[in-house]
Amino acid sequence: MVMFSTRKTWDLDCSPCFQELWQKNVSLDTSSVKFLMSDSDDDGSFMSLPTAASLQRQSLTSELSNKNTSNQQHLIQVEELEVKLLDRTREVERLRSELGATDLEKQLELLVVENEQLKQQLKSWRCLEPHNIDAAAKTCNCSHCPYSQDAEKMRRELLHSKSQSQQRERSLADLEQDMPRKSPRVDSLMWQLHDSTHQQEDYGQWQGEAEHKPTLRSKQCEQELARQGAAPPRVEFVTQTVKADPTDSHRALAEVQTKNVALQEQVSGQRQLLRELQTQLHESQRNCAQLRTQILVYEEELQRAQGQLEVEMQNLEEEKNKVIEEAFMRAESQMKAVHENLAGVRINLMSLQPALRTLTCDYNSLKRQVQHFPYMLDKAITEAKHEICQVISEVSSTNQELLLKYKKEMNLRKKCHNELVRLKGNIRVFCRVRPISQDEKDAADARILLSFDSDDDSILYLSSKGKVMTFELDKVFPPQATQEEVFKEVQSLVTSCIDGYNVCIFAYGQTGSGKTYTMEGETDNPGINQRALHLLFSEVREKAPDWNYKIKVSMVEIYNETLRNLLSESSSAKLDIRMKPDGSGQLYVPELTEFPVQSLVDIKQVFELGRMNRATACTNLNEHSSRSHALLIITVCGLNITTGDRTQGKLNLVDLAGSERISKSGAEGTRLREAQCINKSLAALGDVINALRSKHPHVPFRNSRLTYLLQDSLSGDSKTLMMVQVSPSPSNTSESLCSLKFAQRVRSLELSSASAASRKHENLSTPSSPTHDHTEVDSPPVTPIPLPISRASSAGTTLSSTSRTSSGSRRRSQSQVPTGQLKVKM
Repeated sequence: MVMFSTRKTWDLDCSPCFQELWQKNVSLDTSSVKFLMSDSDDDGSFMSLPTAASLQRQSLTSELSNKNTSNQQHLIQVEELEVKLLDRTREVERLRSELGATDLEKQLELLVVENEQLKQQLKSWRCLEPHNIDAAAKTCNCSHCPYSQDAEKMRRELLHSKSQSQQRERSLADLEQDMPRKSPRVDSLMWQLHDSTHQQEDYGQWQGEAEHKPTLRSKQCEQELARQGAAPPRVEFVTQTVKADPTDSHRALAEVQTKNVALQEQVSGQRQLLRELQTQLHESQRNCAQLRTQILVYEEELQRAQGQLEVEMQNLEEEKNKVIEEAFMRAESQMKAVHENLAGVRINLMSLQPALRTLTCDYNSLKRQVQHFPYMLDKAITEAKHEICQVISEVSSTNQELLLKYKKEMNLRKKCHNELVRLKGNIRVFCRVRPISQDEKDAADARILLSFDSDDDSILYLSSKGKVMTFELDKVFPPQATQEEVFKEVQSLVTSCIDGYNVCIFAYGQTGSGKTYTMEGETDNPGINQRALHLLFSEVREKAPDWNYKIKVSMVEIYNETLRNLLSESSSAKLDIRMKPDGSGQLYVPELTEFPVQSLVDIKQVFELGRMNRATACTNLNEHSSRSHALLIITVCGLNITTGDRTQGKLNLVDLAGSERISKSGAEGTRLREAQCINKSLAALGDVINALRSKHPHVPFRNSRLTYLLQDSLSGDSKTLMMVQVSPSPSNTSESLCSLKFAQRVRSLELSSASAASRKHENLSTPSSPTHDHTEVDSPPVTPIPLPISRASSAGTTLSSTSRTSSGSRRRSQSQVPTGQLKVKM
């Protein structure tokens, strides 16, 4: 509560400025209260402690800042703080006796606050002593100390006390920073308090004068009346004048009395407020007594803690001494061992002195040699350079000779390979018999009319109408032959494509004989198409350092004598076969889509697209019969990086449509027209074969789109392989017989070519015939491609074995083939 010259009592909880001043024990007068009750938002209205307290706190802060003093200095400072605390207690008693009730209460509160601050500072000084304990604990921090756990626990408690001390120091620093800002306001309030006190004293004097002034004025008036009563008539005028004066005096007296009443009311209010403040003073005295009791308790706890600290310090000092003694003992033992080792080292040095003298002599001799070393080094380097140059020249000449020999061997390998292909025939005929199906095994007539020769894999026997007919081909694959075995016999032709030759491999046979399986295969067991591309990729990788190859793939379908692009979005667009305008005589298909392929992923995408666009239908002979001829055209373009020579070979992989009898396949309508077109194209292929066999000057390639498109592969230096697919079912005996007879006619053309090639090879083997111009006639007009020598040797071995097999097969064929067939061969 705050006392001022009105009857209004203000709640300190509702007035923050009063509460702040009450906590800081600042007395206020009426003018100060009016200033604090204003709506001013100035932060300067909240002042801190008086200047004396501020100076005292600064001194305490300067004392607290010195944290690195010894324990004795800390104890001295604690005693000084206790003396200051007693001085503050005496000052409270003195102020209580000298000042009034209100000012005494404020000063008491101020001293209580300062007393609490001194207690906190005292605790902070006591908390500084754990630093020494921590240092002592660190000196004895070893595994041999039996009280290490207790010391660790005590260290944690000291660290906790240290953190609390740091928090109090931060709060004290905040108060010290706030003190300079609020001290001017406190000074101004103190000046206002002195002014209000002087005004109150002046007002009391004025009030006393006002009470005595009417009485003196009335006495003066009575005396004046008595004096004028004895005067002449002039006195009447004066008397009348004087009579008017008491009226003014009474009026003034009334005003003074009114003011006096008001002042008495104010005095009564002040007395009531004084009684209330006295009540508060008694409560503050009780609180002060409680605080003193708490101070005594804190002092007892401080003394007890100090005693414990001294005991612990003594224990730690004992432990430290013990640890030092143990360390000293260990150091002495180690020093003794070091001295012993030193004595041994000295003995070793004495024994090593002769060796040292020997090494010194060796060093001197080596030093003399090193002085002559630069001359010897230059001489050795010169000789080494001369020898290296000589060796390099010899290696270079040897390398050139080896390179020439390698090129000759590669040319020889290529010639041998080409001769081998020519000996086998530019048109080779293979036959593959598919396995019999479960339905064919369950049929009533489940006889197998085909048989094989166990000694010769090029002969096939067919029983028809009680007569056994023998067919001799280049290779016959039984039903158990795998895709890998079939491709092994084909891969030599695929390699010729890289050398710049045109190669054609086509599958021929009736519907359901396994043509598509042989050419395309399955996903996990691919056929000739995918295996050929795999082989091309491997060959290209082997020749990559010297040659740069590009492989392009296109797929064409001949459906009802119409060319269709299987790799375009609109596969129904018709294509045409034309002659190149450059006068080379080669054929090409305008607007044919060509995809460059570089990996197996590209191959799978191309095959999937072509398989989706190809035309198939269901017939009586096959549920998924191919109704068109499918051609996979692979173009390989090569560039020799060293010489700049170029090669271009083409590989045609053809899956012909099934040859069938219309009466047996049950084709009608659209299927009938498809069958007619298929049979017409196959008949045109037979006419071309007959014309080539009879060496007719005009070969009817233009009679069919199929033969016209394969013209490059059926003439010139091209190499052609015909894979005849045969069904073992007795129900298909007539179709199998027709297919084998057609294959026999094709091989008759091939055998005549092979015989000519064989004779040509014999002439080249004589000493008088091998000339460079003659041996290069059958080679492509490009520089030979280097291949591994092992492949050339294998080619030579195959050549000799093939020659023997061909001659043996020819003799066997003359004795077993019917007379009509012998006439065809002759």
